[in-house]
Amino acid sequence: MVTLAVAEGKHADFPSWKRAFSTLAPDLDVIWWEDALQTPQNVEYLLVWQPEHGLAARFANLRAILCVGAGVDHLLADPHWPHDVPLVRMGGQETAALMEEYVTWACLSLLRETRTWAWQQERRIFHRKLVTRTAATTTVGIMGMGHLGTQVARRLRDFGFQVRGWSRRRRELAGVRSFAGQAELADFLSGTDILVSLLPNTPRTRDMIDADLLSRLPRGAALVNVGRGEQVCEDALLAALGRGHLSGAVLDVFREEPLSPDSALWDHPAITISPHAASEASRAEQAAYMVQVIHEIERGGTPALLYNAERGY
Repeated sequence: MVTLAVAEGKHADFPSWKRAFSTLAPDLDVIWWEDALQTPQNVEYLLVWQPEHGLAARFANLRAILCVGAGVDHLLADPHWPHDVPLVRMGGQETAALMEEYVTWACLSLLRETRTWAWQQERRIFHRKLVTRTAATTTVGIMGMGHLGTQVARRLRDFGFQVRGWSRRRRELAGVRSFAGQAELADFLSGTDILVSLLPNTPRTRDMIDADLLSRLPRGAALVNVGRGEQVCEDALLAALGRGHLSGAVLDVFREEPLSPDSALWDHPAITISPHAASEASRAEQAAYMVQVIHEIERGGTPALLYNAERGY
């Protein structure tokens, strides 16, 4: 039997984690992290999202740390983080499916200008502005062709969009035009009608979506950000929308979360905001994925979504 300490959410959330794991892996000893600190040497796995700094380092015999999110940069900001312990990001079919569906919805919303419909409904305005453009004549460009980016590209392709993908290293996918590296970024952007950011948060990607990058998109292009908030220069985005170079944006992640009530993003008529809710799997699905990861590590395997320090994700 191995021991998993849960350091995610509040103590009131722990029973639901306990039930989920007991159904899937009755041989797994699941305990709350505060109780685990009584005998920290007995804990082999730690489940986290936003633990207090220094917490992970208090468990000296960890075989892996499991994060319930796809992004882990906030964990690595801990000055006491145990970098020698394998760190595994959240995956699973449900996580990917939710992201695929969110991005498809976002692209369709931008294509059909549904933000205008919502604005008009709030004001009881019945004004018809028809959009006859279809997915087949719209190119979606995905920045970040990793695990989720590849899944999203496949779903958009199958829906009927023209799809292209850009990443640091080339990722080939049937029916998707591939671009790689800084040398091909301008060509990738110049043919993109809707830009989707699924980039990891690394020193290279922070502030990457700036005024210069947005200016390389065709006039009337739009942005979907489901990567990390730090990647988008918000002032540059607002300026591009203000002068009509961009037609709209759907934003799920922000530099400051919760988004400040004073942010200019809230009231912009061309911006749709969601509260970092694009892709969070159910408790049962998250537990099933974690059990799979633990079993894989116990068998001597290497999880597919293991954090790689050289790549930065």
